[in-house]
Amino acid sequence: MASKFYSIFSLKCPTCHRGELFPTPSFSFRQPFAQYKYCPACGQSYFPEPGFYYGAMFISYIGSGFFCLGVVMFLHWVLDWSMGASFAALIAIVAILFVWWFRVSRSAYLNLVFGFKPDIAAAVDAGALQIPPPDVVKST
Repeated sequence: MASKFYSIFSLKCPTCHRGELFPTPSFSFRQPFAQYKYCPACGQSYFPEPGFYYGAMFISYIGSGFFCLGVVMFLHWVLDWSMGASFAALIAIVAILFVWWFRVSRSAYLNLVFGFKPDIAAAVDAGALQIPPPDVVKST
């Protein structure tokens, strides 16, 4: 079933929902910012123009801002932790989730721009597309 949420949170290609966006797992800190130039399954470009991912920075900023406020307010007001302990816990949580959030933000932005195409997904499933192995962009 084609779903934007599936594509965003599983870090799959927005066009075919089959190819990976990143060569390494999300919680691997080995090459955390490496990303394929195009989909290994359908060939969709992940870098359609220079500076494409500036929009993803806004998604990341807004989402992480609300997340940080929510965590600190929950820890401080609900669990009655001190402000220092709340911020220390927040820093630990953000350090663990940083790479994942960076990748989800890029995936969400790609899904805002590109839509799912069932005919391309069917061609990928049938093996009708011949796509060479993708290049990896190290950090952009």
